[in-house]
Amino acid sequence: MAKKETSDYCSFCGRSDRDVNFLISGISAQICDSCAEQAYQIVKENLEAKKQTTNSGKLEKDKLPTPKEIKAYLDEYIIGQDSAKRSLSVAVYNHYKRLIQHIDDDVEIEKSNIIMVGPTGTGKTMLARTIAKRLHVPFAIVDATVLTEAGYVGEDIESILTRLLQAADYDTAAAEKGIVFIDEIDKIARKSDNPSITRDVSGEGVQQGLLKLLEGSIVNVPPQGGRKHPDQKMIPVDTKNILFICGGAFDGIERKIAQRLNTRVVGYATASQTADIDRDNMLQYVTPQDLKSFGLIPEIIGRLPILTHLDALDRDALLRILTEPKNSIIKQYLKLFRMDNIDLSFDKEVFEYIVDKAIEYKLGARGLRSIVETIMMDAMFTMPSDGGDKLHITKQYAEQQLASSNLDRLKAS
Repeated sequence: MAKKETSDYCSFCGRSDRDVNFLISGISAQICDSCAEQAYQIVKENLEAKKQTTNSGKLEKDKLPTPKEIKAYLDEYIIGQDSAKRSLSVAVYNHYKRLIQHIDDDVEIEKSNIIMVGPTGTGKTMLARTIAKRLHVPFAIVDATVLTEAGYVGEDIESILTRLLQAADYDTAAAEKGIVFIDEIDKIARKSDNPSITRDVSGEGVQQGLLKLLEGSIVNVPPQGGRKHPDQKMIPVDTKNILFICGGAFDGIERKIAQRLNTRVVGYATASQTADIDRDNMLQYVTPQDLKSFGLIPEIIGRLPILTHLDALDRDALLRILTEPKNSIIKQYLKLFRMDNIDLSFDKEVFEYIVDKAIEYKLGARGLRSIVETIMMDAMFTMPSDGGDKLHITKQYAEQQLASSNLDRLKAS
């Protein structure tokens, strides 16, 4: 049988109709299904990038959410921490008002960089991420523990901005109005006040390097991160309009606070003034002076003018975190099982058992996910293959799953 002759080709890739699923014909050209799909993705990406640039490049005051609206949005995703939410909402609102200010007099609004102090697992990263989501701006999370001075093993300070550029799809204008969350800021505290012949390259040296970023300057950033070298192409980024939010656990700072509060007054007035101090939540009394005592240099404290704290989570807060927020852990697992057409349900006492275990392990809200994952692991492994359509979790089942796991090694001694 003679081979079928064809004259139908894709005008984009040149493949014939025998090499593709089908061709879409136009007036004077044809396109195959593969090229059409690629064209759709290209159009979609460009439209999204244009939308991001428009949203981040042209800010209008009447389109900015008010502090109350920002806090209400945070309340949907994060339980408690009202003090931190109020401080963040006001700081972010003022920061974006600063971006649209008209400098027609001698008054120029300065940056409102923020530092958050709170135990691990209390929601510092979640607060920053949720605010960036509400404002539709590029957002990057950076771990301060990997940063070192230039020339030493580790990442240069400029790698912070590389992450932000990547989040903005290398749109410099959008990145220059973004938000950077520097986590573990307490890990770059000055190691000692004693002079030493060895350099503190991952402590005070990093703090000195951060000063120009926090204050606002034009920084040459390597587009792919890593170390800078003379032949590398750099991208200049102006940091004066980038909002920096720093967070850290500052483990042990309560002792600095207690020492300051107890030595402020001498005499009989001491007992009456210290009687009102909440010894179980010393972080609420944190001041810039305490950060300096902990090891942050005065210059970097001055460039982080807004100081707020996060409270340790109690049992009621952890119970609400488990079930109430829009993206709560339990709702995520309900959705995961629903995608396999499985109806998942829990006894109420299971939630209380999970929270009690999280308190026992002292992992905060972050520990809730580990415990739930351990309880659900066997069911998630077997049920998609077994074909069941219902799963009900009881406290007895949860206890059995935890008992057969290695999670008890997390138990605090």
